[in-house]
Order: sequence, then C-alpha cells, then structure tokens
Amino acid sequence: MKRVLILLVFLSVNLLAQYSNLGTAGAQFLQIPVGARNTALGSAVVGMTDDASSVFWNPAGLANINSTSLHFTFFNWFKFFDVNAFAVAKNFGDLGTLGASILVLNMDKMEITTELEPNGTGRYFDAQDMAVGLSYARNLTDRFRFGITAKYIYQRIWNETASGVAFDIGTQYTLDFKNLTIAMSMTNFGPDLNMSGEDLNVVHDRNQTFPLNRLAPARLRTDDYPLPLHFQVGIAMDLFRSEFVKSKIGIDASHPNDNKERVHIGTELTFFDLLSLRGGYKYNYDDENFTFGGGVKTVFADYKLSFDYSFSAFKILPNVHRISLNLEF
Repeated sequence: MKRVLILLVFLSVNLLAQYSNLGTAGAQFLQIPVGARNTALGSAVVGMTDDASSVFWNPAGLANINSTSLHFTFFNWFKFFDVNAFAVAKNFGDLGTLGASILVLNMDKMEITTELEPNGTGRYFDAQDMAVGLSYARNLTDRFRFGITAKYIYQRIWNETASGVAFDIGTQYTLDFKNLTIAMSMTNFGPDLNMSGEDLNVVHDRNQTFPLNRLAPARLRTDDYPLPLHFQVGIAMDLFRSEFVKSKIGIDASHPNDNKERVHIGTELTFFDLLSLRGGYKYNYDDENFTFGGGVKTVFADYKLSFDYSFSAFKILPNVHRISLNLEF
C-alpha cells in the first residue's frame, strides 16, 4: 500500500513539473465532466466507476455491471449551454459487457451582428457538439478489467461542421487490501479535426490591376486542430466498511494534452446502501476547486433506481449543478 501511494505521489509531482501546452486542442466539450456522482467526487473516479456512466470516464468500469445499467445526466454549463448525456450497458456474461452512449451539447440561437449592424442583422446562428460511442469491457482475470470505446465526434457552428472518430481505453486492477483499485484511462485518442462548410466559400480577385476581370470562386481554408487527449491514473479504496456505513476515497492524477497537470481527490460516505454523501477537491485548476453532492437509492422489485446531485464551485464562472438518474435491473 505504501509503495502504491508513493508511486502515485511521485507521478503527480512529475506530471506537474512538465511543460503544459495550453489551449491547443479543440472539441472541448469532450472534457466536460459527466455524471453527478463522478463530479461530486472531484472527478477522482477512474478507479470507482461501476455503472453505465463509466463510458465517459473509464470504460473498464463497465465490467463491474452485473446485469443492465442505464445512466442519464442533465445540466446547464455556465448558463449558456445545455448538456445531456445518456449511456446504457449490459453484461453478457463470459462475452463481456457492451455499452452505448451519447453526449450532446446545445446552445440557444443567437442573433448575428456585424460591424455595420451591431444591433443585429435579423439572422440567427447556433452550435451543437455530439459524441456517440460504442463500448466493450471484460474481466480478463478475477482482478483485472479492460475496456475500450470507439466514438464518432461531430461539431457544428452554424453551417460549418467537423467530424471524426476517437477511442478511449481503460483498465482497473483490484487488490485484496481494502478493495484497493489501481486504474488508468486514456480518452479522445484520434486524428485531428477540420471545420468545413458553405460559409467558407468566397470569391477572389486574382488581379486587382484589372477592375473588370472575372472574380474566381474560392474557399477559405481552416487549420486542423487536435482532439483533447487526456490521460488519467488513480487509485480508489475503502476507508472503512461495516454493515450500515461504508466509505471510499479516490485520488487521481490527470494529464491533458492542452492544459496543466492536475490532481483530483474525492470521498464518498454511504449509509445503509441508500443514502450517500460525497465531496471532492480539484487541484491546479484556474477556476474550479471544491465539489460536493449526494445521492439517494431505492429498490423497487428487481429495479434499483438512484438519484444523484452534485455542485461544482467556480471562482469566476457560474457554479454548475448536475442531476443524474441511474437504473439497474
């Protein structure tokens, strides 16, 4: 146990010392945290994921599902964007666990303004981002789990679009000591994207010395931009466990390709397997730090329904409230 903690601390310090390539990746909606339980734990969850929401964090967690799991999350992102996420996963025994997911970010229509018409042109634009994924996970041994997700990414700003395919992979390895789980996930691994569309069509005067020459059709070229590749490694373990009360803790080190390295810490306290209280802290973020929340679980016949809420505190930007529903049967 001491060796694992020392290794994690050493890795975190080493990551924090590396050069950070700030603001160089696109498709930033892929980095928006999903799931009220996961975000209430400060995103320290690569070793804790055990339901359908695992597809957004560590697909290896899907192997923890016993039968069928459904997950739905809704929240308003900084009061300007609506984020909806849905995931479903089913365990097929020795064949493994299959999952499907969709993540959508929408914005309301906004009136177009120009330098000549600053009060509005009467025309409107909007934007939408979407990721649709298929996941597979399996227990390779009684301790080691592996998962992979292939997802189609689509972005649209007015009439311009970009699309591509990316992959997520993850592992979880559990030891006997207090259910200690060592986990890793790498998300958004794929080729660069490029925006294209009809608004990039222009006409070009190839020779301005002849005012009556014919204008040539042309197209503006946009630069390629990389996906937000993200690597996260962490541990999760039981602090204590009794018949009525359980407590877990998770510590993750996060390394994005377009920002500073970070550390996440989260803990969960559960009473009678019905009521949970959660809290977390996110280190080395510019604006976000504390998170907290809770959840209620109820059992009806063979169905397990849980309702989760989380609150993410921001220093400058608006605070974020998330609501999630989980169903297992």
